[in-house]
Amino acid sequence: MAFASVLHSEWLKVRTLRPLVAGLALIVVVTAVFSALAGLDDSGDADFDPLFSAFFGVAFGQVAAVTFGAQAVSAEFRGGALRVSLAAVPRRGRWFAAKAVAVGAPALAVGLLAGCASLAAGTAALGDRADGIGRAEGLRAVVACGVYLALMALLAAGLTALLRSGVATLGILVPFLLLVSFVVGDMSGNAADLLPDRAGQVALHGTRDGLLGPWSGLAVTAAWTAAALLAGTWSIRRRDA
Repeated sequence: MAFASVLHSEWLKVRTLRPLVAGLALIVVVTAVFSALAGLDDSGDADFDPLFSAFFGVAFGQVAAVTFGAQAVSAEFRGGALRVSLAAVPRRGRWFAAKAVAVGAPALAVGLLAGCASLAAGTAALGDRADGIGRAEGLRAVVACGVYLALMALLAAGLTALLRSGVATLGILVPFLLLVSFVVGDMSGNAADLLPDRAGQVALHGTRDGLLGPWSGLAVTAAWTAAALLAGTWSIRRRDA
């Protein structure tokens, strides 16, 4: 089967499974809502960064993104669905590549939408405090938001293929993203900049003094994602369906 046909069939799965469609919608809603809530906090902070405040919701929107990526792949491991998929597409690498594109493309599109919604909601809530956000900074952050959320969805997809369990993937990634990364960051200094979430979110900061810049940070996140997808590809190719 040609790659375009495989991709079409995988895209049909994504857009017809209600939990996956709802997961994509949640990325936008959660990101925008938490960005607005962060903007309403007018407590004084010497390190206040208006750009990061406007995109604060990405820290929570990424949870919806990894949930979407994990669910999209874990559905194949329920009820023998993977055996049916591989019977139709014997070339396992081709099938998983199509699955990754079917996950990454809508996550990127929705991530860009979430970035626009976050910027609009965050700056509206910040009011005059958002005056320090330049047009170029805002555009960079919107693009980075879309790329980052897509990479996190693909990271979850690769890890789910490796572990063969969406629950296990979420059990690792969600606590890591919401808690462990911050604790490790406080303890390890600049080395924490190389963690996938902290590296990718550098582009959402207006001011930064770590090891990485906006695009090098996203490159580090992309490297983590590539490693997860390669591990997932190995699992799909080598292990029984």
